[in-house]
Amino acid sequence: MNRIDERFNKLKQENRKALITFLTVGDPDTDISERAVLTMQEEGVDVIELGVPFSDPSADGPTIQRADERALASGTDIFKVFEFVEKIRDKVEIPLVFLLYYNVILQYGTDKFFARCKETGVDALVIPDLPFEESGEIAEYTEKYGVYQINLVSPTSRDRVRDIAGNSKGFLYCISSLGVTGEKTSFDTDFDEFVGIIRRYAKVPACVGFGVSNGKQVKELMKYFDGAIVGSAIVKAIAAGDSADERMNNLREKIRDLRSGL
Repeated sequence: MNRIDERFNKLKQENRKALITFLTVGDPDTDISERAVLTMQEEGVDVIELGVPFSDPSADGPTIQRADERALASGTDIFKVFEFVEKIRDKVEIPLVFLLYYNVILQYGTDKFFARCKETGVDALVIPDLPFEESGEIAEYTEKYGVYQINLVSPTSRDRVRDIAGNSKGFLYCISSLGVTGEKTSFDTDFDEFVGIIRRYAKVPACVGFGVSNGKQVKELMKYFDGAIVGSAIVKAIAAGDSADERMNNLREKIRDLRSGL
């Protein structure tokens, strides 16, 4: 069983919601990233998304764009990201998910890429620029190597929700509102309608991301969803400190704030 399934089964047994956090690997360097991943695990995070630095992250807002720029400037690429995962995997029990863009997979070589995911312990992929309708491009590899593709669904998916939600594995990544990633002060989405449609078809937990940044928002959104996905607020917390210890203190404080909403 995939680690993601194991984690959500455990959460269901304990009647708890999931906290999924994101960081860009190599921002500002892989040593800080390693400490951040271990801190996340210590603070009770359930799933960690590892951002693979990319020069044109079209789904991401300014905070993660800048993180990608810093990581690329430090020399981080997909080869170093795999080395990073291989190094930390024996210390990290919780699921690890790559967030990356499809060109990275193509340039690496699709079969070779998925084989490396299995070898290093990557459990799933979020690929924002590979629509559900084109996921057949990698279906044989996700099946062959047991690495899930996490589907994304948004308030504008409408007639597509049935197919997307009904054919998802791991968890369903529900985009809170239109636009790119980044902290938001409020959400305009009609979640009763949005989640109502999702619940008709989804066979996996539904987790919400894009704009979720504090415990108050998490508490409100957990009326509808099975977990919260937080990216920009985490990246900003790590980036705010001068020393490694200060960065980790900022990260702990943010995670504890988010967990208060669960």
